[in-house]
Amino acid sequence: MKNRRSFIKKTGLFLGGLSVLPKYTFASKFQKKKLGVCLVGLGNYSENLLAPALQLTQHCELKGVVTGSPNKIPVWQRRYGILDRNIYNYDTMDDIANNPDIDVIYIVLPTGLHSQYAIKAAETGKHVWCEKPMAKTVEECEAIIKACNKNKVKLSIGYRMQHEPNTQTLIKWSHTRPYGKIETVKAEIGFNIQNPGNTWRMDKGLGGGLIYDVGVYSINGIRYTTGSEPISVTALHKNTRPEIFKEVEETTIFTLNFNDGLTASGKTTAAESVNILKADCENGWYQLQPFQSYTGVKGKTSDGQLLDTYIENQQAKQMDDDALSILQNKPIMVPGEEGLKDIAIVEAINESARLGSSVIL
Repeated sequence: MKNRRSFIKKTGLFLGGLSVLPKYTFASKFQKKKLGVCLVGLGNYSENLLAPALQLTQHCELKGVVTGSPNKIPVWQRRYGILDRNIYNYDTMDDIANNPDIDVIYIVLPTGLHSQYAIKAAETGKHVWCEKPMAKTVEECEAIIKACNKNKVKLSIGYRMQHEPNTQTLIKWSHTRPYGKIETVKAEIGFNIQNPGNTWRMDKGLGGGLIYDVGVYSINGIRYTTGSEPISVTALHKNTRPEIFKEVEETTIFTLNFNDGLTASGKTTAAESVNILKADCENGWYQLQPFQSYTGVKGKTSDGQLLDTYIENQQAKQMDDDALSILQNKPIMVPGEEGLKDIAIVEAINESARLGSSVIL
């Protein structure tokens, strides 16, 4: 199994400085129409989703990058006009503290590296956006929150679904209960993965497998659909292809129990394609299918309502919402505490599956 150090060396995170950066005095009380965003990690999600989305945002813009791959820099500069002074590697990242062009540092690294670099980002005095899942452990999540509080910067976790309008309807209904008391919730997400390849997501240390990668969508979906927190969990791991899924689980099935008798079932799997979030209530039901998708999130209700509000780009909506929270000094929609709660449940799921018994949360 690869460890964090070998991953960092392999991807070039120990490369030296690329340029001599001018020093600036950062003013915390700035007034800007748009916030400058610096992406940390230029993998697929940054390259194909976040960077293009930043071309569509109204309240933030791509201003800088942190990368351990120098060969990527010319491509990004040609494509997005990023200035030399806004290019960093993992050793020079501290210098962002002196750069007034950058207001937000967005951590888009493997999950096992989130805590280290989110804390590093907070210590520059810039606001921190951290991709989901927040971190590998509750302890790491708490350390990120502590660092952001200490440095008086805002922290947001990249749960784009909570910014999506049809999902926001379900969040509203968790409080208004238009179909009466919620009795059960189901949240399942999976893909028919024949060969996952040697990816960091399937590395136990760096990614943790599907329960971290997409399982947190099921957990988070249950929590925002019920509007409450579970008190216990029972879980089971299944692996029908141990020759492929050598370090992580192929399928995880879990049940969350709540104080009012409500129960929720969740699943994440690499053995089948499934993508549904459904609430059964005393006077009907409603669902999103798919509930987790970059496009095409839609749903329906037992009385024929359609949940099909369309937005052009989920990532752009997410980043604009978070930028406005900073510019207007308002509470973040998905703060660090939200990411921490999901990781606490992930840890309990893994413990329950290991013990073969229920775990109290």
